[in-house]
Amino acid sequence: MDANTPDDIAVHARAIIEANLYLTLGTTDPDGRPWTSPVYFAPVSAREFYWMSATDARHSRNLAERPQVSMVIFDSTVAPYHGRAVYAVGEAWELSHSDLDRALGAYPRPDGRGATPVTREEVTALAPYRL
Repeated sequence: MDANTPDDIAVHARAIIEANLYLTLGTTDPDGRPWTSPVYFAPVSAREFYWMSATDARHSRNLAERPQVSMVIFDSTVAPYHGRAVYAVGEAWELSHSDLDRALGAYPRPDGRGATPVTREEVTALAPYRL
């Protein structure tokens, strides 16, 4: 029997989220066909994540029609049968106004990990990317 408490699970989930750079984002098209995409992400909390995607990416087009998402964050470098993951479902949408300002302050991650900061001009108007 697993003796993990809810606090143990929350600590473990935060560790997985902080240790990994990519999440696998699950979307569905208007006909209900599933699609998954790896996206570099910046966690704001254990329940809020930002990523930048091309407006013409399949998952971006899917989200424009259906905001429901699923996701998983996991470390693919661990030995077989020792993997752990964070699974979630929720909704996602293109950010604007104060939500975009907040995201630009969080994306990319504070430690950077090789990602460069993004400007408002790079994710609005005619730019090909969105947060």
